[in-house]
Amino acid sequence: MREIFHGAIPDGLLYDTAHDMWARREGDDVVIGATSFGIHMAGAIIAFTAKPKGAEIARGRGLGTVECAKTVLAVHAPVGFVLAEGNEALEARPVRLNRDPYAAWMARGTPTDWAADSAQLVDAAAYRAHILRIEPEAVFE
Repeated sequence: MREIFHGAIPDGLLYDTAHDMWARREGDDVVIGATSFGIHMAGAIIAFTAKPKGAEIARGRGLGTVECAKTVLAVHAPVGFVLAEGNEALEARPVRLNRDPYAAWMARGTPTDWAADSAQLVDAAAYRAHILRIEPEAVFE
């Protein structure tokens, strides 16, 4: 039997309901990571690899990959951006993603069209509602 989701969906971030990713602005940059719900659905992450610095990644396209126990998955960008850096510390110790996916960001870069892309994302309340449609017994911290 599948385990019920129990985790945090912090306020102050924008969420991609199609790919279970989050994004936030930090000055001129965008910081991107996987949500706790996305990791719950994929299973424990055992490896993460970002695309090379300088890669231009369109919204919805792969910014890297994660490896879980049974599969390798593309990590889809919630917004378009030019990759300034992948989180090398996370690549070295991917278990951090499982413990705190909001501190363990995956990529940072310059957004290519923040206004248009971010308009397609949702706030934390809407993302929690999205999760409850998928998993009605979900518990939020």
